Amino acid sequence: MSNVRMTSIQNWYFKTAGANDWKLATVPGCVHTDLLKHEMIPDPFVGENELDLQWVDKQDWEYKTTISLSAEWLQEERVELIFEGLDTYADVYVNGEKVLQADNMFRSWKVDVKSYLKIGENQLLVYFHSPINHDIDKPDQLGYNLPADNDHSEDGGVGQQKLSVFARKAPYHYGWDWGPRFVTSGIWKGVYLEAWSGAKLTDFHIQQQAVSSEKAEINAVLEIEATKEIEVAIVISDQHDLNIKKACKLAKGSQVIEIPILIENPQLWWSNGLGKPYLYCFQADLKLNERIKHTSVVKTGLRSISLVREDDQHGQSFYFELNGVPIFAKGANHIPNDSFQTRTTREEYEHDIATAAASNMNMLRVWGGGIYEYDMFYELCDEYGILVWQDFMFACSMYPGDSSFMNSVKKEAIDNVKRLRNYACIALWCGNNEMDAAWSQYEEKAGWGWKQRYNASQRKKIWKAYDEVFHHLLPSIVEEYDPNTDYWPSSPMRELSHDKNQHATFDTVEKGDIHYWDVWHGLKPIEAYKEKVGRFMSEYGFQSFPEKKTVLTYAKEEELALESDVMLHHQKNGAGNRLIKNYMEMYYKKPKDFPSFLHLSHILQADAIRSAVEAHRLNMPYCMGTLYWQLNDCWPVASWSSMDYYGRWKALQYVIKNRFKTTALIVDQKDDSLSVYVVSDQLQDQEVQLSLHIYDLNGQPIFQETQAVFVRQNTSTVIYETDIQSLGIAEESNNIVLFAQLTVNGNVIDSVEHVMVKPKDLVLQDPQIQLTYVDGGIELESQSFAMNVWLETDKEGCFEDNNFSLIPGIKKYITYTDSVRRNIHFTKTQEITNVNVSSMYDYIVQ
Repeated sequence: MSNVRMTSIQNWYFKTAGANDWKLATVPGCVHTDLLKHEMIPDPFVGENELDLQWVDKQDWEYKTTISLSAEWLQEERVELIFEGLDTYADVYVNGEKVLQADNMFRSWKVDVKSYLKIGENQLLVYFHSPINHDIDKPDQLGYNLPADNDHSEDGGVGQQKLSVFARKAPYHYGWDWGPRFVTSGIWKGVYLEAWSGAKLTDFHIQQQAVSSEKAEINAVLEIEATKEIEVAIVISDQHDLNIKKACKLAKGSQVIEIPILIENPQLWWSNGLGKPYLYCFQADLKLNERIKHTSVVKTGLRSISLVREDDQHGQSFYFELNGVPIFAKGANHIPNDSFQTRTTREEYEHDIATAAASNMNMLRVWGGGIYEYDMFYELCDEYGILVWQDFMFACSMYPGDSSFMNSVKKEAIDNVKRLRNYACIALWCGNNEMDAAWSQYEEKAGWGWKQRYNASQRKKIWKAYDEVFHHLLPSIVEEYDPNTDYWPSSPMRELSHDKNQHATFDTVEKGDIHYWDVWHGLKPIEAYKEKVGRFMSEYGFQSFPEKKTVLTYAKEEELALESDVMLHHQKNGAGNRLIKNYMEMYYKKPKDFPSFLHLSHILQADAIRSAVEAHRLNMPYCMGTLYWQLNDCWPVASWSSMDYYGRWKALQYVIKNRFKTTALIVDQKDDSLSVYVVSDQLQDQEVQLSLHIYDLNGQPIFQETQAVFVRQNTSTVIYETDIQSLGIAEESNNIVLFAQLTVNGNVIDSVEHVMVKPKDLVLQDPQIQLTYVDGGIELESQSFAMNVWLETDKEGCFEDNNFSLIPGIKKYITYTDSVRRNIHFTKTQEITNVNVSSMYDYIVQ
């Protein structure tokens, strides 16, 4: 057993600074959630309450507790107070003496407080300064506002003062185009007291030097703090037969010791869909006279991961290679799960990660405007085989470059690289979100118009700060502390060329990664997704509203109208409602009522992103990644998410699950031609059977063809091509559906229904869907073609499939699960009753 004493500090109280009414607090937590728990504020997410709660961030707040210590604690040589996270400007006092001044939400803080402690009760107080008042004068001191267009300063009551860029604090707290403005304060991670003597492990890193299926060459890198010269033994073991012992003579102070390890025939960690994400559990024991002084454990997967950027006939590749295998990245961008991130539970995180895995994803991007996620997020990604593209926390802004800011960023980056580098899931460190493209230093007429706000001297200063952080400071930290993981300066970007070829635009698709927003922000039709395909599509998206059940958590029945004040307040993208309505009119008939409008927005979003995903996948290996914006929400809102704040799957989530299958059929229609692709992420070739059928919407067969197909591993292949005229269906295009199916030995691998015209041009009849409860699931069939069939129950959970089509004569069997956690394949977990079924016919005016 370790003889390092450790206790979690509990029993906190809080109050407004200067007041005397201490109330029980929750730590980890924040002021807003504590106020809400005591019913001192209304629910921040209901109606327009957000605007009435902006006073909270203008106040200073105090948190206090009492620590009772025995004499044994103070007999140790060191007694350290550890804050894993303080949000953000905080002074810490022990028995009335100031011991710490914090100024960075993303850092951990540790201070030896032995000299301030006494036997018995000790008072611990944390004084939080208002982040608004702390920074309110900084734009004036600088002489101008820095670009921060998503900082909702006017909602916050501070006019045009863009303060988010000055605080090393989650940018989304200040508002975003999908999130509210709640500038929090509080102790947002754990607080501990540790006491020890002699020596202690302060960091344990499993550095993976070279990993293959034959052998893993790794280094156990240990940081050890010693209070004096001392001889110790270090023992490294795992859950198998590893046992390495090394005698060491420690010097007083901090030192690093490396112990090489060779593992023959290791079990490799694979991403979701390619194999098991096997995890090793390494343990380091620090021993003195054969007694364990301290133990540290690292759970990680052994794998090699690299970003491959090689010149080719098209430009330059951009893909991830895992264990020597090129990976087509399938996934989404992930934002914080809550505006008050301390409320997120492990169960909610697991719902996210299990949803990703169940949706056949293999990558999530942790976006730079939120937080470096909690350890449990990465633990779950390791367990489920989900790779992580990890942004540093900078997004859509330019930042100051003074020495104190730079020093804070340096310590923040070191803290988080060291904290996260052991996770097998970490595939890439990325400097920031969209800043290189937005500023566009080397192309005067490109970018977001930011440069034009400043004179030549100001421009030079702003870019110098950018260049220092993202081209020098951050890559040097990654190189020093996590040298085997690649660094990418900004997303999107073409290459670090220091000229105009550096910046990504919607048209620069031949190298680097792309954020494609001409569909949506640029008002281009959905078909434009097929025209603009880059080497790696790291961001693109399309909005929808949440379902009615979710809308009713923030709006009353009488407020259910597109232009009501509450509905507008829960739409943070200024043009969002208009864009949804305009796009809907382009592709669908008029919704019959507002609930139908809400659901039709789901269908619209799903159809749009499906078009994008299919375009990206069929262009493999030219394109090797598609991460849509966004997986989740931080509050109930109209947004680009595929599941809402409560974890409820929208139609898009089901489409993603279907279109991200390891082997997928894609029907691509262009003008008068029709092509069928098979996209395979499998690591072996396949012999499959393709069957093509064309039916009229009453289920009468018009055309049928079957052929054997050879599908090559890990690529996209055209397996059928024809012109529509030759099928003899051109005159009936609004009354037919193509059904394509892929089978192996009679087992269906994938099937696709494809209509030849826009949904609004189809001649739909009442499908008269019949639903039967059978054998732990449901069976459905229809009398005429049913499009966008939607199943609902009064329980929270997920169906195996949803938002699908039914062709008369073809039955569909579906199971249901009450939770996707640990149940990736939707086995029959729960009998269901009271299932409501509807389809496109039910949502539109006939």
